[in-house]
Amino acid sequence: MKEIAIIDRNRESVRKLEAQLRGRGYRVESYGDETVALERIGERPPDLVISELALKEHTGPEIIRELRRIAPALPVIIITGHSNTQNAIDSMREGAYDYFAKPLDTEKTLLAIEKALDLGSAGDGVSFTGEGDEAPLGHGSRLIGKSPEMLEIYKRIGQVAASDAAVLIQGESGTGKELVSQAIHDNSKRRTGPFLAVNCAAIPETLLESELFGYEKGAFTGAVSRKTGKFEQANHGTIFLDEIGDMTLSIQAKVLRVLQDKAFERVGGRETIQVNTRVVAATNKSLVECMKSGAFRVDLFYRLKVVSIFLPPLRERGSDVLLLAEFFRNHYNTLLGKNVRGISAEAVELLHDYHWPGNVRELENNVQTAVLLNKSGVLSCEDFPVYAERERGESAGRPGEESVDLHEAFHQVLAGRFASLCIDHKGSIYDKTVQDFERALIGLALGRVGGNQVRASKLLGISRNTLRNRIERFGGLDNLK
Repeated sequence: MKEIAIIDRNRESVRKLEAQLRGRGYRVESYGDETVALERIGERPPDLVISELALKEHTGPEIIRELRRIAPALPVIIITGHSNTQNAIDSMREGAYDYFAKPLDTEKTLLAIEKALDLGSAGDGVSFTGEGDEAPLGHGSRLIGKSPEMLEIYKRIGQVAASDAAVLIQGESGTGKELVSQAIHDNSKRRTGPFLAVNCAAIPETLLESELFGYEKGAFTGAVSRKTGKFEQANHGTIFLDEIGDMTLSIQAKVLRVLQDKAFERVGGRETIQVNTRVVAATNKSLVECMKSGAFRVDLFYRLKVVSIFLPPLRERGSDVLLLAEFFRNHYNTLLGKNVRGISAEAVELLHDYHWPGNVRELENNVQTAVLLNKSGVLSCEDFPVYAERERGESAGRPGEESVDLHEAFHQVLAGRFASLCIDHKGSIYDKTVQDFERALIGLALGRVGGNQVRASKLLGISRNTLRNRIERFGGLDNLK
């Protein structure tokens, strides 16, 4: 029988988990005092330990180190009621098998427990071998969010930070790819070295090669002295190559050589330069599609994609929108010398419902504008630029739309198709026509509001349940386009 030890001062918060584990045939020992727990575990190590992050005498990373000292192969799962970015990163960096925030999703937790027990070790965890016990928060503290999607990102950062593996970060523009790359650097053994970011799309291709690799005196007109490139400047640190999908094939070949051989030549030079630079790359393009079209090297793709991190768009992060809005409100209060005390309920609903095509960057710009222009001390809908955009979009159609006679338009469409309707759908013409019209109308409404079903139901004037039933009847969202 597999044995599991649970260390948590708040026994009530894990009673459901305990019952589930016992019901599945595991032997469970629970401890409210970590000193007693460590003593018992030292005498008889269990097969798995589940520990609260904030204990009386130890933090999460400290308890992991103590357990590693007692039994190096012992899998440890961390649970916490006070989740934040750095807690998750630190726990995974120290070698935790997994990390969950309370209230626990029992099914996900049980699945992780089963996998950890099957592996029989925490080999998938990454132990931090850099100098010192604590990594600084650094720029990574700007990673804001408690959604399950972001928790997975924090865990992945903690797992990969200590290695020198190349990382490919994918996601839409404005999702925070540079912040993730900075957090990887800040929590790595390279954190005392340089971190340099290069936007490959912002530098003309004729200049990008010399920007990355440097050049020798006389390499071209205007090269009056030697210049070191970013790869050389980032030696013993990390280079972040943003929008790498915009890089030309010739420069891709030189980046591939750096990844393979840690070597390159400056533009116009013959000397081979050796560097120890970690590469983190990012793109908002589909590199798979770029490879199919011949615009991106297959060998470089797989060299970069040793570890892949996908950043979810803001519209998929739920309540993180409001956490970020509050963070930016406080930030711009300080920066702009304002005293905005909060956000109104109506504005909260606006921010939550908006689909944020520009992601976190768009949200930040909106909050900055709102704080700057606010006079009442509480942010209202009218303070946010997206409110004016939404009002224009929902109340004012294209020029001339208001005067369109829909009856006449429908009559013209049906007149050209009515003969075939009579042949193909005799006896069900009414149902067929109304269903197709309803399907088209719902598809257009959802497209208008970026797929947000709450706003689409308000726009159409029907209940959310009615909208959901219609979507199911038509076979899902993909059939509404």
